Amino acid sequence: MDRLQAMHMFVRVVETGSFSKAAREFATTQPTVTKQVAAIEDRLKVRLLNRNTRGVSLTESGALYYEKCKIVVREAEEADNIVRLRQSQAQGLLRIGTSVAFGRRVVVPLTLDFMAHHPQVSLDLSFEDRYTDLVAQGIDVAIRMGKLADSTLGARFLGMNPWAMVASPAYLKQHGTPRNTADLATHAALIYSSVLGDDVWRLVTPGGETETVRMSTRLRSNNLSAVLAATRNGLGIAAMPRYVASDSLATGQVVEVLKDHGLPEQEIHAVFPSPKLVPGKVQVLIAFLQGRFGPRWWETLPKA
Repeated sequence: MDRLQAMHMFVRVVETGSFSKAAREFATTQPTVTKQVAAIEDRLKVRLLNRNTRGVSLTESGALYYEKCKIVVREAEEADNIVRLRQSQAQGLLRIGTSVAFGRRVVVPLTLDFMAHHPQVSLDLSFEDRYTDLVAQGIDVAIRMGKLADSTLGARFLGMNPWAMVASPAYLKQHGTPRNTADLATHAALIYSSVLGDDVWRLVTPGGETETVRMSTRLRSNNLSAVLAATRNGLGIAAMPRYVASDSLATGQVVEVLKDHGLPEQEIHAVFPSPKLVPGKVQVLIAFLQGRFGPRWWETLPKA
């Protein structure tokens, strides 16, 4: 048993006047408490307590030791309470990692709203499209898209990230509007390479069947803003997340193509270094985010 625990037992023996009462508080036996107090006396080479049939009383040295032990035990309890309180509240520095486009368009407005509700939190936002090691980078929580590969991490499901096919009205006026997947294959594609990867688009038909279409690539980029700009400039048809296309769809700069055909959706997760002993600030952030990715969530984002 550690020294602090033994000191705590000594304090409670003095305050209760009984080894047996102290033992009940610590859910142990009277001989165990007696042994711990005797071990302290043996280590210090001094008698701390006088024992008799009526109970215990402090020696002169014991009284001095008791006063110091009270301070040590109280400080230790306060230290524990401070950590527990901090663990249960949203406060301190919170390091968040996410991808560039999703971070700028979605995470930034959401976290600014979060900060407004939790003034004791400060943020460190890191935007990376490449995979990052949360522990090595000191990230408290990352917002990631797609299937999770690392099962050692803690994770919470937040919602889905739906995609759409879009093109500018000018492009469709010049090249025609595709009516089916066979028509789509004749058009120029603008490809977000970080997710799509290749020229093959996988669509779900109105009947629930999956069809693959090999597209002719006009532009390929790992930057969604570049793909959106090319789409608005009439260079082809793009597949992109709805949160990226939503403003342009609302203003009519782009329109949806093959609305009755679905594209694969991505899962959105909050990921953190360990599923055990999750810090309070991370738990509070996740609870805040879990209410923000419902149906058509991209239309209800707060303004950054």
